[in-house]
Amino acid sequence: MALRETITANPLDGHLPRAPSPAKLATAFAAVYILWGSTFLAIRFAVATIPPFFMAGMRHLLAGVILYPLARLRSGEAPSRANWYAAFILGALLLVAGNGAVSWAEQTVPSGVAALLVATVSLWMVVLEWLRPGGMRPTAGVIVGLTLGFVGMIFLVGPANLLGGLSSGSRVNPAGAGVLLAGSLCWAAGSVFSRHLHLPKHPLLGAAMQCLAGGALLYALGFASGEASHMAWQKISLRSALAVGYLVVFGSLLGFSAYSWLLRAAPPSRLATYAYVNPVVAMFLGWAVAGERITARTLLSAAVILTAVVLVIAARQHATAVTPAKEAPGSEPFAESPLSPEDAQV
Repeated sequence: MALRETITANPLDGHLPRAPSPAKLATAFAAVYILWGSTFLAIRFAVATIPPFFMAGMRHLLAGVILYPLARLRSGEAPSRANWYAAFILGALLLVAGNGAVSWAEQTVPSGVAALLVATVSLWMVVLEWLRPGGMRPTAGVIVGLTLGFVGMIFLVGPANLLGGLSSGSRVNPAGAGVLLAGSLCWAAGSVFSRHLHLPKHPLLGAAMQCLAGGALLYALGFASGEASHMAWQKISLRSALAVGYLVVFGSLLGFSAYSWLLRAAPPSRLATYAYVNPVVAMFLGWAVAGERITARTLLSAAVILTAVVLVIAARQHATAVTPAKEAPGSEPFAESPLSPEDAQV
């Protein structure tokens, strides 16, 4: 699940006012690739001593408290009741179901594998677009990508002896994997459903409102699930506290700023590459920093799933270029949020 909080779709109209410098582009892409990819490891460190829903709620509330006044000043926009309704709906789907799922699952699932399963958001979005009334029928290339993606998921989370010695003893925790896939599906549903909601015109304001709404809902979920009885402030480790700070500053604030700038400065086909770069970064950092084991089964599954994501994104970009999709009057197009369950999101 890259922050992947609310970002409205690429506002490019094909004419940029000026060409951004290569240094600025490289810095922004490095932030999206590395910072978002690293959030999965930070989440693992954070939930080691902080209950997952409280941790996610803390992270998003802090980001929202910082972003909201800045967004109000920058946009000059006063949110309406409809805007807050949209913020709570998307906060529930993206941050509670999406990012909350990542935070909960990383108690048992390695951070690199979590990032790999979150990459399936792109696949779920295609399925939901296909199934909705009047939805777009997938092309042959997209169908091949979907098939490969689901084969890769089955191999990753299937029975331990699925392919004999290659997969024996290296199965991903099925409960954690199931929660991650469900969370990715909810993230995709929120992405599709957002087109029909009244979002603020300024994307930064929308993201801040969703942080506040989603953070409050995550805290409510934490109390409802009994996390309050396990929350001991004196037992929070320094590493977990620093991880939460990292998620707020580098995952949400800097990562979001870089992504929102790239929406206006880079072609969407190039920006979409973060969806398959983030899992690679997350798997490397999990192995190098946290000693997470990368098995042959994980590597093969990663190759299959990421190939599927590349095929689906490339096919959709081609289809969009040939036949641009028409948005409903007054609707705001939507792309994946950077406050991921990589928060997409991570």
